Amino acid sequence: MKRTTRLAATATGLALLAVTACGGDDGDGTGGDGSGDGGSTEPITVWTTDTLPDRVAATEAIIADFTAATGIEVELVGVAEDQFTQVLSAAAAAGELPDVMGSLGLEAVRTLGTNDLADTEANAAVVEELGEDTFAERALELTRDGDAQLAVPDTSWVQLLLYRRDLFEAAGLDVPETYEDITAAAQALNAPGMAGFVGATSPGDAFTQQTFEHIALANGCQLVNDEGEVTLDSDQCVGAFEFYGDLVSNYSVSGAQDVDTVRAAYFAGQAAMMVWSTFVLDEMAGLRDDALPSCPECQADPTFLASNSGIVPALQGPDGEEPAQFGQVVSWSIIAESATESASAFVEYMMSDGYIDWMAIAPEGKYPVRAGTEDAPTEYADAWATLPAGVDRKAPLSDFYGPEVLDQLAGGLDQLDRWAITQGQGDLITAVVGEAPVQQAVSAVTTEGVSAEDAAQQAQEAVEQIADTAS
Repeated sequence: MKRTTRLAATATGLALLAVTACGGDDGDGTGGDGSGDGGSTEPITVWTTDTLPDRVAATEAIIADFTAATGIEVELVGVAEDQFTQVLSAAAAAGELPDVMGSLGLEAVRTLGTNDLADTEANAAVVEELGEDTFAERALELTRDGDAQLAVPDTSWVQLLLYRRDLFEAAGLDVPETYEDITAAAQALNAPGMAGFVGATSPGDAFTQQTFEHIALANGCQLVNDEGEVTLDSDQCVGAFEFYGDLVSNYSVSGAQDVDTVRAAYFAGQAAMMVWSTFVLDEMAGLRDDALPSCPECQADPTFLASNSGIVPALQGPDGEEPAQFGQVVSWSIIAESATESASAFVEYMMSDGYIDWMAIAPEGKYPVRAGTEDAPTEYADAWATLPAGVDRKAPLSDFYGPEVLDQLAGGLDQLDRWAITQGQGDLITAVVGEAPVQQAVSAVTTEGVSAEDAAQQAQEAVEQIADTAS
């Protein structure tokens, strides 16, 4: 999940913000990745859904360096993420599409593919130029439709199970990697003032859907099959509803839980496990004033939870074939009929000379899917660990988390999965998240006493109706 309190959309319209970034053009179009030897210096327009002022300013600075190196001027246009589909439709109808789109989630990438808006040949050429084997294989798979490269994968964030390693070790509990281990630990550690587990249940919160999808993927539960048929009433999905319902009903806190209350319970030292995303790592280290750890031990040591928490990226359910996890791959995409040479040069720059500065905008939520170059295979991953993260204070995550934690983030990407994306139903999952049938079913099974079978059937019928309406 993106950090909701920092990424809320604040404006509407096609162009929320437009900045032309110019710089030292010497007229020969040389220098910079992919644009040397007299290549095109045609100006380009780039959309970004990273519209927070500090992120725009940081992006603008990278663009200024790109323009200075290549002579290519860039107009940066911010588009609110929650309005992307509407703005895209309007721009396509008006013939006003940009040359490049950035900060695109997998759903948006699939929307481009469905509408034949991505220049798949240009995107593939960029990947080839940079070195296909320098990218995480799973990131490339998730941004392809068959052999068509819909986008150039950029960075990622993933959902995690965080747990109190100190409490687990004291109780002799196994690392909570499976449904069985999670239930056993929740039962053993649940006590007055300490919930065994806390996770999202609010029926109106997208975070609830993300949390449950993380749990469900581990059990082999998919939203749809390869034919596009809704499969939420499968045995795997019923098992996921049953597991999550039991976990929350018996070993958690009372009442509906959302993105803020889940974090608050864990930060207060009142939960032994929680599901949250990598965006919590800087907060748990005490780098953000409006989300500070408040556990008793944290009063003397604000980094106590960071030092005493473990992470499990991918989980395993009894019906799942292999561990899996929810996450997001964020991408650049060159748009069909764009100024391809200049657009390609820009994306190559952002994935090479500008890559470390780009990740530095928010390291806790921008893990590199390109670990390095052909000559330096771990250059970007190594640099990421040293980048200052945080909001009110800045420090590298490696100051608070050991290599055993940070290395797990890299390994987890290989097991990242998403409902509907690889089945070509990206538009469906966008509608499902918005209309919230999964969140409502989760709430029903966790707080209303509805059976797992009935909750799964409730979700099945609601999603089928959404799919029928969309078609």
